[in-house]
Amino acid sequence: MITTMASRLLTVFTQGNLVLLIAAGIGLGVILGITVPEVALNVGVLGSFFVGALKAVAPVLVFVLVMAAIANHKPGNDIPMRPIITLYFIGTLCAAFTALVLSSLFPTQLTLVASTTDTQPPQGIGEVIHSLLFRIVDNPVNALMTANYIGILAWAIGLGIVLHRAAPTTKALLNDLSDAVSTLVKWIIRLAPFGIFGLVSHTVAKTGFDALLGYTHLLIVLIGSMLVIALVVNPVLVFVKTRQNPYPLIFQCLRESGVTAFFTRSSAANIPVNMDLCKRLNLDKDTYSVSIPLGATVNMAGAAITITVLTLAAVHTLNIDVSFGTALLLCVVAAFSACGASGVAGGSLLLIPLACSLFGIPNDVAMQVVAVGFIIGVLQDSAETALNSSTDVVFTAACCSPATENSPSMNAESV
Repeated sequence: MITTMASRLLTVFTQGNLVLLIAAGIGLGVILGITVPEVALNVGVLGSFFVGALKAVAPVLVFVLVMAAIANHKPGNDIPMRPIITLYFIGTLCAAFTALVLSSLFPTQLTLVASTTDTQPPQGIGEVIHSLLFRIVDNPVNALMTANYIGILAWAIGLGIVLHRAAPTTKALLNDLSDAVSTLVKWIIRLAPFGIFGLVSHTVAKTGFDALLGYTHLLIVLIGSMLVIALVVNPVLVFVKTRQNPYPLIFQCLRESGVTAFFTRSSAANIPVNMDLCKRLNLDKDTYSVSIPLGATVNMAGAAITITVLTLAAVHTLNIDVSFGTALLLCVVAAFSACGASGVAGGSLLLIPLACSLFGIPNDVAMQVVAVGFIIGVLQDSAETALNSSTDVVFTAACCSPATENSPSMNAESV
């Protein structure tokens, strides 16, 4: 009897619907965090283990997949990277503009608190560009160890181009290595229900909901802006590109990519999840193996929203007049700065002082706004990452012909 039950549970775990299992993990995590917080704090190690495993395998996965995809690229198989990158930047600019509009319609006043972070933010757009350039030429071993995805992409693309002329046996070896790493990733993704159970229970037990009550208005503007992008702007962009009903694809990506990204709070850690989703959407591997890790670095609509909303909250708090030209400049700076945001939790917050400098706001005041961002980060950063990561798959699928022609995710009857 016990053996049969254990066998059924193992079958459910290995073959069951992952989204339903994650939902169960969320529910159990909330219950445990509220009822037995002291136990929930210890259970949080499951979440740390899961996120750590994802972060460990993601750099290797990106390096191997991108290198193998380029090395095995066939001359007649064009990778539609230009339209994907175009959608990435248009989507990020639209996100910043949407945040500007909603922040102007519903201005937020902050009660600034003392900064608790000693991390130094970039002092100007030149420093952001300088940092990006030197991340490109990072040592490949150091890039893998520190999850420097700009450097990883640069080395993977360079080696892929060189190995494009390699012997067929070398290319076959790269394909085998790519498949092996992908299989390892699938095993790790299957741990998501346990990992998210640990993350949710630990978060609820540690912070509860009291810390968020004082920033309800700010959170509404932030998350409202992200919902507008996810449910209005992104569908419009996908429809313009595909001329098909975008919502089946949008909802599937939010459900299967956004949920895990919400709790891991890391675009980098969610790369394996997005890779697996792209494969199930029947997308071209040569395309998504490049566009997904690239999107985790430069497709930062949620980060652009965070930078814009929190900067304007500081502006409104200090009663600074905002001209139309300065507002548009803020959108552009927020969009391009967001591309330099780190792919880890809270990466966009340290770019707020850069945006605040446009309005002459002192750095110490800007860092107080950053501290506010960390206070609400339990929801802000989670929602931001969910939008960023799910949009990577949305835009990749919109530009891949297999998805627009054959994939059931683009069919209204599939939802």
